[in-house]
Amino acid sequence: MTRTDLRIVKTKEALHAALLDLLNDKVLEDITISEICRKAKVNRGTFYLHYSQIEDLFEEYFKEITADLARSYQEPYRHVSVLKPSELDPSTIQIFHHIEKYKPFYKIIFSKKVPMMYYYLLFEEIKSLLLHDKIASIEEEINHDLYSAYQANAIIGMILEWYRQDFSYNVSYLNNQLVKYINLKADL
Repeated sequence: MTRTDLRIVKTKEALHAALLDLLNDKVLEDITISEICRKAKVNRGTFYLHYSQIEDLFEEYFKEITADLARSYQEPYRHVSVLKPSELDPSTIQIFHHIEKYKPFYKIIFSKKVPMMYYYLLFEEIKSLLLHDKIASIEEEINHDLYSAYQANAIIGMILEWYRQDFSYNVSYLNNQLVKYINLKADL
């Protein structure tokens, strides 16, 4: 990576951190570019070099996090051609590790400080991941779009409850619970 590239990365990280910090106290619509620049210690020209508006900054950060979410979700599938729920090892589940890593971001997403559209974007990202997974024995007559929406809401429901409990559960517990839920459904 060149010196210029590293400066851009550091600038964008500072802008992301500033926005996240400001979102702890304000809704997205009430944050100004000046506030972000002051907090990130960059000038407005630098902001406009990378973004045209605050929503662009938020969406870029959102996309970075959802890309990591996709990598985390796909971890149990790395070494199998078809994932059988009965053989799922809780230690291979990484989605809750991802949430814990980006906890400040998810606290904001699940709060009422950003527009609901970002919650729906998160839902769509998880649903998309589920549509493409390789779980064994999905019946032919099942509508895969509805099934993926059902599963996405179940996962988001667990994450939302974890948020509501102030992230008091540890990741291993959540991994084990998820495997139990998947297998309970498979056993019915």
